[in-house]
Amino acid sequence: MKQDEKRKHSRIDSINLLNFIHFDENDEEADQGMGRTLNVSEAGILLETHQPIDTSHTVSLTIGFKEDVVDLKGKVIYMKENAEGLYEAGIAFFEMDDCARTILRHYIKAFTEQKSA
Repeated sequence: MKQDEKRKHSRIDSINLLNFIHFDENDEEADQGMGRTLNVSEAGILLETHQPIDTSHTVSLTIGFKEDVVDLKGKVIYMKENAEGLYEAGIAFFEMDDCARTILRHYIKAFTEQKSA
């Protein structure tokens, strides 16, 4: 039985390397590292890392989409360890300027068109 989709924005499978910094409940830098996106939408990403990120933390992300670089902020919604021993964090964006949103939308559109061709 297929579960009803509850997401407002569709997600595309996408692998992009990124830099992240996560901040604790007091907005103090807790740690930083590298990761990669597993999928992305206008609302958030699925981030794969070598270390867990606390679900009470916020994250500042710098993602490269081809020749464009986008800075985004989000909240860690869930964290799980995958079969390979890496961690997957579902991150919902909460702060994005118009330029970043435009680049993200363009990337999602181009990727979707390429995938359906």
